[in-house]
Amino acid sequence: MRKKKILFQSDAAVAKTGFGRNSKEILSYLYNTGKYEIFHYCCGCTEEEKPLDRTPWKSIGTMPKDQQVMASLAQDPQQGREVNYGGYFVNDAIKKHKPDVFIGVQDIWGVESMVKKPWFDKITSAIWTTLDSLPLYPNAVKIAKDVKNYWVWSNFAEKEFARIGHDHIKTVHGVINHDSFYRLQDEERKELRNKFKIEEDAFIIGFVFRNQLRKSVPNLIEGYAEWKKTYKPDRKTYLLFHTSWKEGWNIHRLCDEYKVPQDEILTTHICKNCKSFYIKPYKGEDKTCEICSKEKSQVTCSVTLGVEEEQLNQIYNLMDVYCHPFTSGGQEIPIQEAKFTELVTLVTDYSCGEESCEEGSESIPLAWSEYREHGTQFRKASTCPVDISARLEQVYQMPQEEVRRKGKAAREWAISKFSTEVTGKFLEKFIDDAPFTDFDFDSLTWKPRNVNYQIPEISDNSEWLIHIYKNILNMDVDENNEGHKYWMNQFSNKVPRKNIEEFFRKTAQQENEQNIPFKIEDFLDDEGKENRVLVVMPGSIGDVFLSTSVLESVKSRYPNHNLYFATSPAYYEVLEGNEFVHKVIPYDKKMDSLLWLEGQAKHKGYFDIAYLLHLGTQRLYNYQHNGKDKIDLNLCI
Repeated sequence: MRKKKILFQSDAAVAKTGFGRNSKEILSYLYNTGKYEIFHYCCGCTEEEKPLDRTPWKSIGTMPKDQQVMASLAQDPQQGREVNYGGYFVNDAIKKHKPDVFIGVQDIWGVESMVKKPWFDKITSAIWTTLDSLPLYPNAVKIAKDVKNYWVWSNFAEKEFARIGHDHIKTVHGVINHDSFYRLQDEERKELRNKFKIEEDAFIIGFVFRNQLRKSVPNLIEGYAEWKKTYKPDRKTYLLFHTSWKEGWNIHRLCDEYKVPQDEILTTHICKNCKSFYIKPYKGEDKTCEICSKEKSQVTCSVTLGVEEEQLNQIYNLMDVYCHPFTSGGQEIPIQEAKFTELVTLVTDYSCGEESCEEGSESIPLAWSEYREHGTQFRKASTCPVDISARLEQVYQMPQEEVRRKGKAAREWAISKFSTEVTGKFLEKFIDDAPFTDFDFDSLTWKPRNVNYQIPEISDNSEWLIHIYKNILNMDVDENNEGHKYWMNQFSNKVPRKNIEEFFRKTAQQENEQNIPFKIEDFLDDEGKENRVLVVMPGSIGDVFLSTSVLESVKSRYPNHNLYFATSPAYYEVLEGNEFVHKVIPYDKKMDSLLWLEGQAKHKGYFDIAYLLHLGTQRLYNYQHNGKDKIDLNLCI
């Protein structure tokens, strides 16, 4: 019997993101069972991206290699998002790999489109997503009734779904390898501090985070400043930030605002050359590495260049307490990693933080006040700096025996919920219980876009948009789609319908060109190359119209040739009834090469002469014409 096939959509296993690290752990677990054929559909990666070759399972990108195609698709926010997360080309991936099981692991807007795909309810499918705020994301609630296997990363979301009547939603935690995170021996911890020239008795407050709005860096710095001012600790103290300084919060500006000395803010630096890390105050990027002495090689960590898990474990072991203030989060993996290393953790008691502060977790909850996020209307948490100050003092004064007891209990609690084995066994059973599919994958054959679709009279702009998405691009959207919102905003800015329609038709044409092999022979009559001349002008409508002024001249020069005109099908009507044009044919980007049109070496070409009006004389070979062009210039000596 063949192995069961899995298509797993998420961040690449080589990415230093929460989703990426989850992918690495769970796919390694499933791969090591030897029972499955795994295809990892990697969000945000291009086709055949080299780092994807490092995984033992098959990893494939969600985005096209052609950057021009990507840029064109990204002009529409809905299409851009679909391409990045994999929804745009997923039918092709499903048809090619024929999975028995599909698991989409992403933010809800990265997986919601999968539910509408024709195969989703025909094969065993699940979405595994992060929801971090109240009220729940509307589209997440909207699709709940249509998704049999719907998993969330924290029971915060599960409880809210149950409250509003969806009791089939399950909590399935993202996984962490607890063997990679553990408390080092006291002597090893001292050696680490000595290595980085940190006082052995210093009190270090740690925070591991991506430097983004959700992470409440200002609140922590203010709370730290308040703690030092109010309680006056009698030892050297530091904040240790494991993050990128090239994005997000301006940490030094916040330090100046709250009168925190900049040298009390330690951060992780990693060398691009030797990959070693170093902990020290931040003095800028591209510094000389203390380990290998390579100049301009040391930077702060990012999602593309981060430390290995062994190194991250050492960073946690430099800390005396872990503090994680945030506005909301789907799971916040660093909290669990800190627990695995037996740290006392201070956590905002909201969103997934509620679970990390439950009885038995041994976290100390941080008080917060509610605010509403502009635009989304989500309820978010602003962690109270005064409470951060009080909880820091609580840990600072805590007897070491109590610190160790809480740390050991926290580790056991985290292992029982977040270890690779717990979630891995759940997924293994889910896949094993799924039947081998009998879905007709050939039904997913890509359907040409309808470039020349005649749009009926529709007065309402919203309905008109939904209609052209459906009938020109073959996309099902509603009022909540980002693309729909974008174009409705364009209407508000007085952008005319004809401009939007032109974009949709151009996009449809590009997609057809990408997916349907262009055979120019299908559009040519049998008069022979020597009796054909071509004029090329892809667009716009104004340029095509102006180009008609040269047709009489071209025809008079080549009276025995049939004159072909290549343009976008959207502009065919401009040339209807033109007495000089034998035939209008669709433009293809191959026509930008005169050598392809007229011939070179063994390639005989398709036309005796071709005029590329859109390129003019910008490239030399576009006016050579194999020496056959008839011109009105005489060479004077």
